[in-house]
Amino acid sequence: TLAPAQQDSIEEQLSIMEAQIQQGVNAFVIHPSDSNGIMPGVKAANEKGIPVVSIGTASTSGSMMRTGVDYYETGYVVAKYLFEKAGGSGGVIVLEGPPGAQNAEERKAGILDALKEFSGYTLIDSQTANFNRAQGMQVMENLLQREGVKDELKVVVAANDEMALGAIQALKAAGLTDVMVGGFDGSKDAAQAIKDGDLTVTYNTDPFGSTYLAVAYLVEYLDEGKVPEEYFIPFPSERHNPLITADNIDQYIADFAWFN
Repeated sequence: TLAPAQQDSIEEQLSIMEAQIQQGVNAFVIHPSDSNGIMPGVKAANEKGIPVVSIGTASTSGSMMRTGVDYYETGYVVAKYLFEKAGGSGGVIVLEGPPGAQNAEERKAGILDALKEFSGYTLIDSQTANFNRAQGMQVMENLLQREGVKDELKVVVAANDEMALGAIQALKAAGLTDVMVGGFDGSKDAAQAIKDGDLTVTYNTDPFGSTYLAVAYLVEYLDEGKVPEEYFIPFPSERHNPLITADNIDQYIADFAWFN
């Protein structure tokens, strides 16, 4: 299992793939930080006949299958939960993932489609914070400086837990305690934030389960030449009750948390 020193460094991810190809690796399971940026590595693997499976964010092409959550669905489900819970009206801020990253674009689309169904809410702004906690705090601090935002803001939908936690820091510093914040991933810090009453909701994206699924299918392909029946296998999904809130946080930590 290899990873770049900086989690969003596509250059390091490419270097890792290139080195492994030279060493004669048999297959890859990848979680690229950029769908397009990873393509030189994927193309090099394909040229050598090395199968590639993507988790979550997929390569633009060249992967034999993709596992992980349906990012559009996650965005829609979390945003809808927040809009229903926040009273039906007010201002909304969306913190996006990296521009061009497939999972970030899909999740943003789900969030914005949910917003269309609630006419009482107004989109104050939608900006990227690159899945980064510090940037999430900085972007939120800047937005809160705008005239009227502190009075209008009711909901923040951040496209991952890290940005949500950064936004919460900025909201606390500004003295705002009645803004509902949602994130995604069900991380350890996010789980604690829900217990503390700071984060309203997150989504159990279960990276353990989706990775297990990817490896199982890949080994089956290597052993038997069996190709998966479908390209994208979403796991988990809305039918698995993935929302994590104050109502079920203790059960999540005890029984389901992927970080344990």
